[in-house]
Amino acid sequence: MKLCNTCETEKDESLFHKRKASSDGLAARCKTCQKVYDKARAKDPQRELARRIYAQSEEGRLKSNKAKAEYRKRNPKKTAAHSKVARALRSGDISKMPCEKCGGLNVHAHHDDYSIPLNIRWLCDNHHNEWHKKNGEGLNAK
Repeated sequence: MKLCNTCETEKDESLFHKRKASSDGLAARCKTCQKVYDKARAKDPQRELARRIYAQSEEGRLKSNKAKAEYRKRNPKKTAAHSKVARALRSGDISKMPCEKCGGLNVHAHHDDYSIPLNIRWLCDNHHNEWHKKNGEGLNAK
């Protein structure tokens, strides 16, 4: 058992991230408190501005382009399916629909099977992530 420095609750050691620099090898905050801290820190206006400035810098653009190219190389079927959906949206062959679970309007085109690129379901970010946590990657993704 270990005491979280933030919520001051004693919790099982499995609820703490590993940290080699600590004497006990565990982080001072529990995973739950660390998640709350990280979300708040990411929304700090100064950090958001710094990320935006970096993304517009030459180094940031190069790093972003390199990451995109590596993703496309690792995931050719996904990339092809995403491109077909984008073209179909632009041409008006398909249109976005509300999330099939909650009716939300900020949706993603979800592929159960990437070999059928235009057979998609519209899911909001939460339900899309939930689907992938439960089911893993879509069929024929690689």
